[in-house]
Amino acid sequence: MAGIKQASANYIKFLGTAGARFVMIKQLRASGGLWVSCGASNILIDPGPGSIVRCAASRPRLDPGKLDAIILTHRHLDHANDINVMIEAMTEGGFKKKGIVFCPSDALGDNSIILKHAASFPEKIQVIHSRRKYRVGDFTFNTSMRHIHPCETYGLKFNIKNTSVGIITDTRYFPGLAGFYKADILIISVVFSEPRDGIDHLSLSEAGEIIKKLRPKKAVLTHFGMSMLKAKPAIQAERLTKTLGVEVIAAYDGMRLNF
Repeated sequence: MAGIKQASANYIKFLGTAGARFVMIKQLRASGGLWVSCGASNILIDPGPGSIVRCAASRPRLDPGKLDAIILTHRHLDHANDINVMIEAMTEGGFKKKGIVFCPSDALGDNSIILKHAASFPEKIQVIHSRRKYRVGDFTFNTSMRHIHPCETYGLKFNIKNTSVGIITDTRYFPGLAGFYKADILIISVVFSEPRDGIDHLSLSEAGEIIKKLRPKKAVLTHFGMSMLKAKPAIQAERLTKTLGVEVIAAYDGMRLNF
């Protein structure tokens, strides 16, 4: 039994793969974020709408009371809507002062996305900045340069066991974006099937260019908008695999990557 527990202690679970407003609003894909288990530490990244429901529906069930930290890459609702309920769950209704919430500075202040009563529940609320290193328990992560997005936004890079993982969250493509994300596994938010001027999200062709440049061992496409769903993400991932010679997969709700 101990061997089984140890083998399952390092993974990433996709609680949802919805991107942007309309896929999230219609719940054509779930929007629960990413659950990362690293050694003895559990971290939830970007708890969008339904995050707590997706934890309860997971098999095996994920217990938010076991969380050690919650990370917001940015304050938009498809990434942060469930932050307050997940803080309450992490701290068992506020009766156990535990855990750290990491978030950009504009998620706080006069227009804080974290409610006043919930802000007192975690051990700490840590403001994240560009290109810094942070640690909670067995989990250490680095923040990227600031992304080009309507609010303060950072991507993440971390290690699980001996595997490096990069997460490119919402951003417009810009020169130098790829440089930070050299990793064994690259997770990319791909909202559009084709580039769209004036909207700060990545397209499929831009994701392909990043994968071509970085050549990770595996690339995972996620956070799909309507045009990506119409283009069928799994078919597009298979096409990129053949074109680039890199394994590319399309995430699905509930998908788990084991390490």
